[in-house]
Amino acid sequence: MNRRRLGLAPALLFCPADRPDRYRKALERADAVILDLEDGVAPADRPAARAALVAFGRDTEADLDKVIVRVNPVSSPDHAHDVAAVRATPFRTVMLAKAESSADVAEVAGTVDDVRVVALCETAKGVLEAAAIAAHSSTVALMWGAEDLIVSLGGVSSRTSSRAYRDIARHARSTVLLAAGAHGIDAIDAVHIDLEDLEGLAEEAADAVASGFAATACLHPRQVEIVREAYRPHEQQIALARRVIEAADGAPGAFRLDGRMVDEPIIAQARAVMRRAQQSDHRP
Repeated sequence: MNRRRLGLAPALLFCPADRPDRYRKALERADAVILDLEDGVAPADRPAARAALVAFGRDTEADLDKVIVRVNPVSSPDHAHDVAAVRATPFRTVMLAKAESSADVAEVAGTVDDVRVVALCETAKGVLEAAAIAAHSSTVALMWGAEDLIVSLGGVSSRTSSRAYRDIARHARSTVLLAAGAHGIDAIDAVHIDLEDLEGLAEEAADAVASGFAATACLHPRQVEIVREAYRPHEQQIALARRVIEAADGAPGAFRLDGRMVDEPIIAQARAVMRRAQQSDHRP
């Protein structure tokens, strides 16, 4: 696996680390699981959550690349305990909450051998430092978060009354995506916190894949298939992509196909569609 990419299928499911009874179910239902030691667990329950994580790591037969552990921010008193727990497991993909600098990533990389860091840029400082964070050699993906971002700004809501993201949240989303793309790593779209709004989730996930996100994080198993369907190319997309690739074989530079000009960016987009189609075909 390319160390500078996360390289997972698109539906990533959060699971509170203090609920070990849900670990395997989450892995069965999603493309990867994020075992959460941060906001999903009350502070008083985090020691037990870390113990459960270590026990799972000792006994699990799970695909290690499909387990991500979210640890508390470097500034948190829980952080050192979290990374110590990770070191006691075979899991080496860590999601760093509230990452705000490349030094934060370096701290994790200096503590956990062979770690792959998914940096969660969810504060004003973290978003502004997204490019530097993405540039660190241990960072394999960036994710953004709307609600903590708004908290860091002193706001009260990431969305308007029409349920659309406010401009500041959309700006952060774009900034994180651009930073990830500029450094050749994956970008993960934020969770959709309205669990009943499956239509809104479908629209956001469709926009995410069209924009270049590699995955979308989920809070509930019911969101997983919605995300998968959004990332799965439809038959018409696949047919068009195949025609573009076939027509491009041996074509001298740009050419016309079905009334539109086709050049290298369009061909690259077609190849991306075919890669996603192949990934969907191979998903269990």
